[in-house]
Amino acid sequence: MTSDLGPYFDEPSAQPPKKRRWVGFALIGIFVAGVITATYLPAPYVIESPGPAFNVLGSDQKEPIITVSGAKTYPTSGALDLLTVNVLGSPGATPTWLQIFTAWLDRSSVVEPLDAIFPPNQNASDVERQNALMFSDSQQQATAAALKELGYQYNYRVYVDSVPKGTPAAGILKPGDFIETAAGKTVNGVAALRAAVQTTKGQPVVITGTRNGKPLSVTVKPRVLAGVYKIGAFIGTKFVFPIDVSLRLADVGGPSGGTMFALGIYDTLTPGSLTGGQMIAGTGTIDESGKVGPIGGIRQKLYGAQRAGAAWFLAPAENCSEVVGHVPGGIQVVSIKTFSDALTAVKQIAAKHSVSGLPTCQAE
Repeated sequence: MTSDLGPYFDEPSAQPPKKRRWVGFALIGIFVAGVITATYLPAPYVIESPGPAFNVLGSDQKEPIITVSGAKTYPTSGALDLLTVNVLGSPGATPTWLQIFTAWLDRSSVVEPLDAIFPPNQNASDVERQNALMFSDSQQQATAAALKELGYQYNYRVYVDSVPKGTPAAGILKPGDFIETAAGKTVNGVAALRAAVQTTKGQPVVITGTRNGKPLSVTVKPRVLAGVYKIGAFIGTKFVFPIDVSLRLADVGGPSGGTMFALGIYDTLTPGSLTGGQMIAGTGTIDESGKVGPIGGIRQKLYGAQRAGAAWFLAPAENCSEVVGHVPGGIQVVSIKTFSDALTAVKQIAAKHSVSGLPTCQAE
């Protein structure tokens, strides 16, 4: 009897045991290689995650963050938390793909391209120095904003930060020189110096001031750079305040703590507790006029505020699009544009424990 199926059945033949073992070994090898790659192979990204919160009304490393001399100060309570962001990764030491994947699953973390944090022409030391300079400037701006709100008068000193080679001022002005007049006009800021230089229409400008505490008088012939007359020096401004305000916070850089510093200085110089004992966190740059500006890492700072135990968060209005949809539980956010807005919000929270009626971040 014969079968309609013929002499062969349509079934795969079994592989020899030796071949199956080699296939198994190959799959295991691929898996192990993948694990090693994910664990050790660097990725061209950095990870931003919530950093520590610092109560500017308190201390850091057993030293007060805000100290004032030359004016009466007052005890306070509660917290005004300045928030930070931790960055994992730098040129030559980026996270692994496994760390990147883990960060993608964490709502409080953000993965950014390496170049977004460390520009190609800068190394980690350059970025750190730049952040330190911005932090120092933000402290001066915060002090100015708080003192202006309190009615204090103050002055400026314009100084030479650096003089690039090949510019009109090279070899004439030096870093550290203070400028008082230019073309016979008083210089009380960078804008005033620029305006004075323009009035000469390219003719030599006599600049007076001080160098190492001694009188200085030099002549610089401006040159047209980017369409306007310039002397080519990088100029900075130092505030001269009637009281001494010192802001101390180790291992923190960048300008985003300005608003919280300004609130802390204001609280220190006014009777009673500005916060009413509440824990209030926030962020935002600030300038002398009191304008609050946007910052980076707002999502990480929101989660940092939650972890610190704050119930209230002051966010720059220009960051609202990044706030919506990323507010962790237990946090209420107030949108602020100015130092006056920030003061109004803190005072209401202190008095009513509510942000009802205050501007909030809304979806567009």
